[in-house]
Amino acid sequence: MIVAGVGCRRGTSAAEIETAIAAALAQAGLASHALDLLATAAFKGDEPGIVAAAAARGVDLILVAQPDLERAGGRATHSRRVAELTGVGSVAEAAALAAGGPAARLVVPRLVIGPATCALARAEAPP
Repeated sequence: MIVAGVGCRRGTSAAEIETAIAAALAQAGLASHALDLLATAAFKGDEPGIVAAAAARGVDLILVAQPDLERAGGRATHSRRVAELTGVGSVAEAAALAAGGPAARLVVPRLVIGPATCALARAEAPP
């Protein structure tokens, strides 16, 4: 199972989110249809661009609660600026890892494309 973790600036469009997702998939050598889930921080759940990007891809959007982001954040890279704003060093990486579960591993660390950030994690498929 491939999980895309996404972070963005407020008001980022679905097209900008999609550009970051496509770049991450390409970097991993994965086909566009390989994506199984999109995940973001619960505080980003009202971002129309993220919601629309998940809908356009036909994948579920997982909203990750802050405590789960913080737990997964220990396995992610660290941006001091992002940590000051959100409490985790990388929203995209922490969201992908948290949504993927404890055995999830990053296959693409956070990739910043304009106002959007995407990271990919590989996890075992749910039973």
